[in-house]
This record gives sequence, structure tokens and C-alpha cells, in this order.
Amino acid sequence: MTGTIIFLVFVLLTLMLSFVTVQQGTVSVTAIFGKFSRILRPGLNLKIPFIEKVFKKISVQNRSVELGFQAVTIDQANVNFTSMLLYSVINSEPESIKNVAYKFVDEKNFMQALVRSIEGSVRAFVATKKQSEVLTLRREIVDAVKDQLDQILEGWGYHLIDLQINDITFDEEVIRSMAKVVASNNLKAAAENEGQALLITKTKAAEAEGNAIKISAQAEKEASQLKGQGIALFRGEVAKGMATAAKEMHEADLDASLILFSMWTEAVKNFAQEGKGNVIFLDGSIDGMQDNLKHMMALTQLKQSKTN
Repeated sequence: MTGTIIFLVFVLLTLMLSFVTVQQGTVSVTAIFGKFSRILRPGLNLKIPFIEKVFKKISVQNRSVELGFQAVTIDQANVNFTSMLLYSVINSEPESIKNVAYKFVDEKNFMQALVRSIEGSVRAFVATKKQSEVLTLRREIVDAVKDQLDQILEGWGYHLIDLQINDITFDEEVIRSMAKVVASNNLKAAAENEGQALLITKTKAAEAEGNAIKISAQAEKEASQLKGQGIALFRGEVAKGMATAAKEMHEADLDASLILFSMWTEAVKNFAQEGKGNVIFLDGSIDGMQDNLKHMMALTQLKQSKTN
């Protein structure tokens, strides 16, 4: 009876040790006498009791870790990085799972190697750049890290899914100097803009002044032309009137000098009425009048002789 009970307990224990449940998103690595045996997939699995043991359970899900580290640019500026690392087991193939299970003593050692490798890649890249370039090179930094680490991580059974650089900051002294550079560049740009605006204003003013002078000159020219035309018309009308008056006086058998005498008296009258305070000296004596009439008659006769 005792032997039967022991046998039944042994059979029950054997059955219990023969079944292994593997959770979804993980795989289990088994070993026989310490040597890799096989990989158990998610679900209920059978194993050799007492001999085959589960060595390690490995998650094949994506994992993330936050990193914070410092790098130095080629111009000796300290740059502080805050980033998020996303990684996972490369696949569920036996060779990859073996690398994950046996390359490192434990998870802590793997994480230390992973973080230091990423920091080293970032520092090597940043060391070739100036501080003014780093802020615009987030994607380039990520690409450089992935190019350098993909092969290394593959040998460990992992691959780098993404590296997000969340924040890039500089030391306070560097930030102040960068702010001064930005402020001086802004002042320089403002001065250049102001100079351009002043140049445009002066240019437009000069153009406007030139156009005004041109318009004024054109108006003066046209006014002079119109004035000349008016004087010419006036003289023509005067000449026509005098010719008509001379003809009528000739037909009436009157002396044409009366016309000149009338013009003389009208001129003296006009001087008196239209004068604005200017002094004009005229010889109002009879002899002076006769002399002026003789001159005017001579001019008339000269004009008639040229016409004939």
C-alpha cells in the first residue's frame, strides 16, 4: 500500500513536471544538464521531467528605456541629451534567442552595454559637429547611431527599433553666449533692413523729386509755348487792326500818323492805369512826341518796303 502511494505520487509529480506554460509575448529556453536544448513557444508545452529544465524566460515584446547623457562638440561645448530608446528581440528564431539567453550574464549587464554603446555612438557623432549645428541634427544623430549599432545588437539577438532624442540642452554659459549671438544677428539683420528701407525711401524721394522737376519743366515749357503763341496771336491781331485802320484812313484821305499818335496816347494812358509803383520816364514834350512818331513812321515805312 505504501509503495502504491509512492508510485502514484511519483507519477503525479512526473506529469506535473512534464508540462510547462509559456505566457504570450515570451519564449522559454530549456537546457539539459546545463546545455541548450530547445525553445518553448507560448502556450502549453511538454518537456522531459527531472532532466530538461527551463533556463530562462525571454520577452519578445518591445521594451523602452530613458537615457540621459552628455556629449562634447568639436568647439568644446557640453551638450546634454535626454532620449528614449525602443528595442526588442530581433526575432523568435533559435539562434537569436540563444544569443539573448547566453551573451550576457543577466539583464543588468545587457542594459549597461546597450546604454554605453548608444552614448558612445552619439558622442562620437557630436564630437565632429559644432554647437550651432547640433540642434538641427536630431534625425542625423539617430541615423548615425542605428548605422553603428545595428550589427552589434544583431549579434546580441536584439535590434534597435527607434531612438528618440527628446531634449537637447547646453550648459548655462553656452546658452547665454548663444543668446548673445542670436541677439547680435537680430540687431545686424534689423540694421540691414533699416538701411535698405532708408535707401528705398531716399531713392523713392529722389525719383519723386526728379519727376516733379521734370513735370514742372514740362509745364513751364508748355506755358512758355502757349505764352509765345498768345503774344504772336496778339501781335498778329494788332497788325491786322493797324493794317485795317491804315487802309480805312488812306481811303478817307487821312494821315496815317494819326494811328501812331493814337497808339502813343493809348500807351501813355495804359502806363498810368496799370502801373504798380514803378517809375517810367517818358518824354511828354511836343518835340519828344514828334521824335517818337517819326521813329514809328520810319519803322512802318521800313516794314512796307521789305514787304514790297
